[in-house]
Amino acid sequence: MSDSQPPDTEPRPGKPASKSLLGRLVSRIRPEPENREDIRALLETAHDRHVIDDDSFSMISGALDVANQTAGDIMVPRSKMDMLDISKPLAELLPEIIETGHSRFPIYENDRDNIVGILLAKDLLLTITNPSIDLRPLVRPAVFIPESKRLNVLLHEFRNNRNHLAIVINEHGGTAGLVTMEDVLEQIVGDIEDEFDEEAEKTIFQTGSNNWRAMGITEIDVFNRAFNTTLPNDDYDTLGGWITAELGHIPRRGDTINREGLNITVVGADAKRVLWLNIQHDETSLLTPSDAQ
Repeated sequence: MSDSQPPDTEPRPGKPASKSLLGRLVSRIRPEPENREDIRALLETAHDRHVIDDDSFSMISGALDVANQTAGDIMVPRSKMDMLDISKPLAELLPEIIETGHSRFPIYENDRDNIVGILLAKDLLLTITNPSIDLRPLVRPAVFIPESKRLNVLLHEFRNNRNHLAIVINEHGGTAGLVTMEDVLEQIVGDIEDEFDEEAEKTIFQTGSNNWRAMGITEIDVFNRAFNTTLPNDDYDTLGGWITAELGHIPRRGDTINREGLNITVVGADAKRVLWLNIQHDETSLLTPSDAQ
């Protein structure tokens, strides 16, 4: 008998088992993904081969993208934030709260950069029996985040802290915008429509047989299509921007401009912008505005 020992057939303790020949060949042909680009390439291949459908591909891709996006990429900019002045009585704030349809509002005091908290619309139910109630006790603490906050980190914080809205600040500490949990989720699953979305897209409303209300943010192209007008859109995108240029000053309530058979009157404005305008045809005008969103 030979004293030689048979070759080992089991891996030695502490030494990882080597891959089979087949495993090594497969790894060379189809290596495991090492980064997000490799994962995306595999997803695209699976999508092209109909292994995953369009919705699944979009959602998985969105989940990968949020790690590379920041709050500054998707925030609502400061100029478009709907904010409430804590110094105003509730009677003045309610029309704006109702018009916007938001569930949460940043609250500021004296200056729009001085945000003191967040007001939940549902908390205003307490005012039904007491319309003169002081809003300050209803204001909840605001969450402030930098523009550089990664969306995947922000979503995790939203879930853990049960917050739905954060104020985005710039490098100087000023208000840059706001971002909501819905904004982040929409980067993954696409647009989330609620009962206010359809109405929120509409910026022109008929209020009488010959009268309309238009929001200051109405796009000039939309206004022109609705009223068959030719207001210029080279330098300004919105109706509010155009009327500000025409007047030569920040519009005030009661300011009126006549253009192309229309009387355009400012009926709502704050210290910085036009909020609402009343549109009325001259009696001699035969123009009939079309439906506009």
